[in-house]
Amino acid sequence: MAEMDTSSKDTGKKGPGVKKGKKMSTRVDLTPMVDLGFLLITFFMFTTTMSQPTSMNLKMPDDNKNTKEQNVKQSGAMTIWLGDKNRLYYYDGELKADLSNVQVSDYKAIRKVILDKKAVTPPDDLFMIVMPGNKSTYKNIIDILDEFSIDVVERYALVNKVDTAYSADINKMDAIADQAGGQ
Repeated sequence: MAEMDTSSKDTGKKGPGVKKGKKMSTRVDLTPMVDLGFLLITFFMFTTTMSQPTSMNLKMPDDNKNTKEQNVKQSGAMTIWLGDKNRLYYYDGELKADLSNVQVSDYKAIRKVILDKKAVTPPDDLFMIVMPGNKSTYKNIIDILDEFSIDVVERYALVNKVDTAYSADINKMDAIADQAGGQ
């Protein structure tokens, strides 16, 4: 609490030759304020909820060995390659040898591409294939899976180990995009 310093002696005389009395100083004890601060900190620490970790629903194939292979129509298939520097390369149907049907995109523009593909393809025929390149990151995979979730793409495959021929094609497309100064 606050205290008053009353140690100066004052005789009560006024006039010439009498020394002026010292002003009394006040000293504020801040101990209760510190206690209150710690109480508030602990109160807010115990009453707030921390952000809950979020997880993505991932549909996994059945482990049953008696399942039969599913055929995918070329007209409904879209393959997305994850390249370097957050680049995406995609093509519909079958890949042409000269890579002429491969288009370059980024994560902002891929939504329109996916939605356009969904609009012209029957739901049972739509199938997305994701092939991460050697220079793509884990974040790139999560971003494209998030995009599938947002666009409600239910049938997709994430290729675990990309064939070396496709990997070379992804690197070739990265080199072409770097030369063009693209994205």
